[in-house]
Amino acid sequence: MTRQILVTSALPYANGAIHLGHLVEYIQTDIWVRFQKMRGHACWYVCADDTHGTPIMLRADKEGIAPEELIARVHKEHLRDFAGFHVAFDNYHSTHSEETRFFANDIYGKLKAAGLIEVRAIEQFYDPVKEMFLPDRYIKGECPKCGTPDQYGDSCESCGAAYAPTDLKNPVSAVSGAVPVRKSSDHYFFKLSDPRCQEFLRRATREVCKSQPEAVNKLQEWLGVDANEPGENKLTDWDISRDAPYFGFEIPGAPGKYFYVWLDAPIGYFGSLKHLAARTPAIDVAAFTDQAAAAQAGTELYHFVGKDILYFHALFWPAELEHAGYRIPTAVFAHGFLTVDGQKMSKSRGTFITAESYLRQGLNPEWLRYYYAAKLNATMEDIDLNLDDFIARVNSDLVGKFVNIASRCAGFIHKRFDGALAPSSSTLLSDAQAAGETIAAHYEAREYGKAVREIMALADRANQFVNDNAPWELAKQAGKDADLHRVCSEALNLFRLLTIYLKPVLPQLAADVEAFLKVAPLAWPDTAALLPGGHRIGEYKHLTTRVERKQIDALVEANRESLAPAAPPQPHSQQRHAEHQQHAEEKAAVSHISIDDFSKVDLRVARIASASHVEGAEKLIKLTLDLGTETRTVFAGIKSAYDPATLAGRLTVMVANLAPRKMKFGLSEGMVLAASGEGPGIFLLSPDSGAQPGMRVK
Repeated sequence: MTRQILVTSALPYANGAIHLGHLVEYIQTDIWVRFQKMRGHACWYVCADDTHGTPIMLRADKEGIAPEELIARVHKEHLRDFAGFHVAFDNYHSTHSEETRFFANDIYGKLKAAGLIEVRAIEQFYDPVKEMFLPDRYIKGECPKCGTPDQYGDSCESCGAAYAPTDLKNPVSAVSGAVPVRKSSDHYFFKLSDPRCQEFLRRATREVCKSQPEAVNKLQEWLGVDANEPGENKLTDWDISRDAPYFGFEIPGAPGKYFYVWLDAPIGYFGSLKHLAARTPAIDVAAFTDQAAAAQAGTELYHFVGKDILYFHALFWPAELEHAGYRIPTAVFAHGFLTVDGQKMSKSRGTFITAESYLRQGLNPEWLRYYYAAKLNATMEDIDLNLDDFIARVNSDLVGKFVNIASRCAGFIHKRFDGALAPSSSTLLSDAQAAGETIAAHYEAREYGKAVREIMALADRANQFVNDNAPWELAKQAGKDADLHRVCSEALNLFRLLTIYLKPVLPQLAADVEAFLKVAPLAWPDTAALLPGGHRIGEYKHLTTRVERKQIDALVEANRESLAPAAPPQPHSQQRHAEHQQHAEEKAAVSHISIDDFSKVDLRVARIASASHVEGAEKLIKLTLDLGTETRTVFAGIKSAYDPATLAGRLTVMVANLAPRKMKFGLSEGMVLAASGEGPGIFLLSPDSGAQPGMRVK
């Protein structure tokens, strides 16, 4: 039966370049979509630039241009980079569109009619110079807990305390440097605490993320165990409005109030679909968006996202869709982050690599597509781009195994048999055909690493067949033409089957093979038949090249930032962090430090031996950390994000040489590292598998 499938990737923010970390998601999604299309399904892949918010407004202001001009420029850059890596969207749009505005207004209006929108006054810091309310990450001051200066408005990087920006001592605006003032303003809230939302999400999150138990567990932690137990309703109302000046959509009936960027960003999926449907009559938008119509049509909706934005896609997004009468996602697929050589991407080490830089250095984009596919699975585990392994795997698998089959046999067919194949039939060919369903099941389940292993096992058997029959020897022997013809024809039929299996990963290489074999674009059902006797192929030309170490060294060097102290930055400059599709508004840029400065910080891998609540502390959890040779006690402000019962046994990273700090609850002997942004959530850092307590992070 032909399936009707709508697929999306998270929307990249229109304030930075696409980098190799981003590409994990888009390549993962593109492979899945290409596979579905090869199976004959009606599958549409839509995406868009996420274009609204304070960072866009401030960057455009700094450049002296309109926000619309900025996002139009970035849109072209993103499209260029995606096309360079063969990411084939059916439509790549913008959230700053009339289509997205239509759905945002409609969803908001229906939530309001359902009694799920509430207006209430909140007090925030206001910049009197820029005349704007300040998001948490645009306020700096002294930590109200430990007094450390130059901290941001949501948490202290020194003691780990979490707090409200209005708790900061001696606050200043990171935008203008002015002293902010407290000012009250009406904000619009989506009432996620409403029992209707809570009850729905307890059911829906288990269904939407059922293929990833670790995601379900995390969502249940955020929701709380039992909505009927006091204190267990953890999901609070969501502030969906921002005050002018703000680049975004004005809320209907609320002059000067704008939808917060995270409200209209996921709605951009539907906006992009509507934009595509305007020129694609086969697409019924209602069948993918309306609750009743989608159920009747049996359509499917899948979101591929990073684990850092699971909160928004599996809680906020389904809740607003359900209660506005829209269909909820069939599934949300979360993936992990990218590390390079076991560490976070680094500009100083040259491993914070942009898509544009990779392509400009002349590296084949399909090398990276293949390497990612070989490492990807259906979990939220991080994947590592080990540059030495990258070279070895691409050269061994793509050149030494896959392309090697054709390069050793095609010339004999062209020169000795006028390009015509002999009839082929063997157990090896039958086995290769039968493997198609297993490989297809792996692709469907997003277990690309397993699919690649199956394919390469077949390639090994094909190469062994060629080695055993040695066509180069048969060509020298009189009376062996029939054997030579049969062996080379069988090898090329095996090569064609492998090409079908690899086509979702290597679309350009597959197209080159199709041209060489003189066949129509290969589809999955083509595995059922072989190229017949008499089929003529073209002259073999080199299909791919080896990765050279010097190419990777040049790429790293081209992306390396000097470790020398930089010139002083412009005061209060702002930047949007360019990590894998992160939408949280980011902190102001700071001066570079030297490697000597960094070496003073003793970062260690630690195992959480035990974790417990701290009596009388609203935000703290008491952690006992095992460093291999000793244990430390640390009080961490992570209670809002973690249940102590879930922490014991996990690895994290701590600052081991931070001066002990006497607190009323006891002595804190260090600090664990966590990430946070303007959006909800605190996220403990975890090292890759294989790290041991006590290891130095460097």
